[in-house]
Amino acid sequence: MKIFTLLIFIVILNFLLFANKTYAENSLEDYLNDFYTKTNEASKILEEIQTNLKEGSRVNVCSKQRQAARIGLSANESLIKAFELNQTEAPTSSLRSSQRRWEALLNDC
Repeated sequence: MKIFTLLIFIVILNFLLFANKTYAENSLEDYLNDFYTKTNEASKILEEIQTNLKEGSRVNVCSKQRQAARIGLSANESLIKAFELNQTEAPTSSLRSSQRRWEALLNDC
């Protein structure tokens, strides 16, 4: 019984000591997942707007377009943080281009 208790204590201690490494690795994945999730969400909103416009409805187009742009800008920020966390050079021209596109959608409605 004492051996079993000692083994349980060692296992729990290992989880506590090495948990920080796991969290550090996950934060990069979290930023990337956040980027993909937000990009997909913004794209769906823009597709919905496109469908509504094709059907002749202009209801809430500007507000939805701004919503998609805000989500897209937030996705860009997540991607930049992921590059910083990974300590790799970000493709600045692509990121700037994407940033300008989202800003144009936000401001030009």
